[in-house]
Amino acid sequence: MKFFIDTANLDQIKEAQELGVLDGVTTNPSLMAKEGITGEKNILNHYIEICNIVNGDVSAEVRSTDYQGMMDEGRKLAALHNQITVKVPCTINGIKAIKTLTNEGIKTNCTLVFSPGQALLAAKAGATYLSPFIGRLDDNSTDGIELIAQIVEMYNYYEFDTQVLAASVRHTMHIIQCAEVGADVITAPLNAIMGLINHPLTDIGLAKFLEDYKKMD
Repeated sequence: MKFFIDTANLDQIKEAQELGVLDGVTTNPSLMAKEGITGEKNILNHYIEICNIVNGDVSAEVRSTDYQGMMDEGRKLAALHNQITVKVPCTINGIKAIKTLTNEGIKTNCTLVFSPGQALLAAKAGATYLSPFIGRLDDNSTDGIELIAQIVEMYNYYEFDTQVLAASVRHTMHIIQCAEVGADVITAPLNAIMGLINHPLTDIGLAKFLEDYKKMD
């Protein structure tokens, strides 16, 4: 399973990269705004900075909602760097844009997905990645992990190439659950990824080992 970090914070991206397990980055306008990055030129430059830190795909989201606007933005984003994946919402115009961008050899990430039907259309259109938002489903009394499992089963049955990228991951257990049902990728905040390392028995065991080493001196 690939690990992406969901942030626009360069320090957090560097920390995840230094851990040695980072495969890519996802961002969105909200994450950019959180870092105080505004204005088209600054946003585009920030995407390039992210690409220069990581080795894998970097999802950059379009802001237009009409087909032509999505196409114009998507082509511009893709031209920034060969690691850019154009992130497009799962709407009628989004599916059309994904199909065209895919035909032009541009990688895409179909985002804001909440149903198996949306996942089916995105795969048919040729999306590189599909981003079901599991945390937001959980917030609305719907099992987000069950949706991931349904999509993985459907994609495997029909042998779609689209990778299931579990998004809106809220905590470490979400990551484990996504791994259990076969998600291709998870994108999570840094604290959720780092939480995989933590276990009290590891801390206790290490403390005991160090104590025993001191006795050997």
